[in-house]
Amino acid sequence: MKPIHWISFGVIGIAFMIIFLTANDTSTYENFSQAYSRANQGDSSAIHVVGAMKRDLNGEVIGVQTSEDKLSFSFAMIDNQQQEQQVFYPNPMPADMLRSEQVVVIGRYHGDLFVANKILLKCPSKYQEEKLEV
Repeated sequence: MKPIHWISFGVIGIAFMIIFLTANDTSTYENFSQAYSRANQGDSSAIHVVGAMKRDLNGEVIGVQTSEDKLSFSFAMIDNQQQEQQVFYPNPMPADMLRSEQVVVIGRYHGDLFVANKILLKCPSKYQEEKLEV
């Protein structure tokens, strides 16, 4: 065999290894009902849930409870199906958490509590066009 064939087999082998190694780390976007159902069926994979933090009529975030040492917190989140769920995050609160428009929590259920191991925030963009009144 020519050296080019060996190089081709090596590249194909590395590509298969990358696909195999990353396939186990994928997770899906679900709502809280689907995530809870999957957890009850024994699925322990990480799940993305998209939603927003619970707010009062004035738009202020409510339902946030920080630990005494400020190293963890929990909050009320409402998913895209309008289901409310308490979410626990075992790390300090991310900056701008209370200003975020949308929240994606990545984690799994432990009993009736959703425990997030990662939080992604969509904050208001400072680059959005503002309407100017003339």
